[in-house]
Amino acid sequence: MDSDALNTFLVVHRRGGISNAAKALHRSQPAISRRIALLEQELGVPLFERVAGKTRLSDAGRVMVPYAERAVAAAQDAENAVRALLRDSAGPVSLAVTGTLAGGRLSKVLKRFAARHKDVALTLRTATSAEVSDLIRRGEATIGLRYDRDRSADLDCELLFAEPLQVVCAPDHPLARKRVAGLRDLGAEKWIAFPEVPGRREITASHVFALFQTAGLGEIEWTAVDSLTAQKRLVEAGFGIALLSQSNAAEELASGSIATIRVGDLSATHDVVAVVRRGGFLSAASQRLLEIVRREFSERRAAR
Repeated sequence: MDSDALNTFLVVHRRGGISNAAKALHRSQPAISRRIALLEQELGVPLFERVAGKTRLSDAGRVMVPYAERAVAAAQDAENAVRALLRDSAGPVSLAVTGTLAGGRLSKVLKRFAARHKDVALTLRTATSAEVSDLIRRGEATIGLRYDRDRSADLDCELLFAEPLQVVCAPDHPLARKRVAGLRDLGAEKWIAFPEVPGRREITASHVFALFQTAGLGEIEWTAVDSLTAQKRLVEAGFGIALLSQSNAAEELASGSIATIRVGDLSATHDVVAVVRRGGFLSAASQRLLEIVRREFSERRAAR
C-alpha cells in the first residue's frame, strides 16, 4: 500500500465521506471510491461502513488510522529531507499553537524568525492542546506549542516554561489588589472560564476546574466563554472573575483595566511545552525556529 492510498483513506475519515474527500483532494468521487476499494481489497477487510446514511470507520478502519497517520507523516518527512538538501534555509515551516499562547511572546518569536529567514514560508495554526498534538502526529505541523506534556509514544515534548496562574477581576471589584486566604473564599463569586467541550478536551479548562474541585469549589456560578479576549473584556466590565496565566493578563494589568486578587493557597501553573514528532525530520529552518522558541522562553524564566 502506498502513501497516497493511505492519505486518501485518512481524508475520507476526517472529512466524513467520499464526496467531501473528493472536494478536499480535488479528485472525482469515482476516483476516491476506487482508491479506497483497492486498499480494502489489498487488506482483505472493509475500512468504512455506512451507518444511518453516514460514512463511519469499521473496526479495521479504527485500527488502521494511527498507522496510516505515521506512514503519511514519514513520507512527508522524506520529501522535506530531500528538499532541504536543495534549499537549506528555505522551504515551508508549520507551527501549531494553542490559542491562548498566541500572544505577545509568540509575536516576538515570529518577528525574530522572520527577520533572519525571509525565504521561509511559515504557516501558523491555532488549536486546542490535544489538537496541536494531533497536527504534529499527522505531519500537518512541524512544531507545536501546547499546555502540559503529551504522553504519546510518538511525540517528544520539551518543557519550556511553567506559567503561573492568578485570579483577575475588575479594578473596582471589592477584592481588587487585596488578599484572601484561599480559593474557597471566592466561592460566592461569579467565575468566567473556558468551557469543557466533550470530545475536545482542553488542558486549561480541565486544570481550572480541577483546582476548583480541590479547593472544595465544585459547585460554583460560572459562565463558559471560549475566547480569551472575550473573557478579559467581561472581567474588565465586572461580569465576573477569572483564573488566567500571567502572560495572558499582562497587558491589561499593565494598563490597569483589570486587577489581581492575591490567593494564599494558589500556587498553580500551566506547563508550556514544545512538541515535535519523535524521529520526525526537522529542516534547518524548523530547527532554527525551535531554537528561537527555546531562547524566548529561557529569557522569560531568567526574568522571573
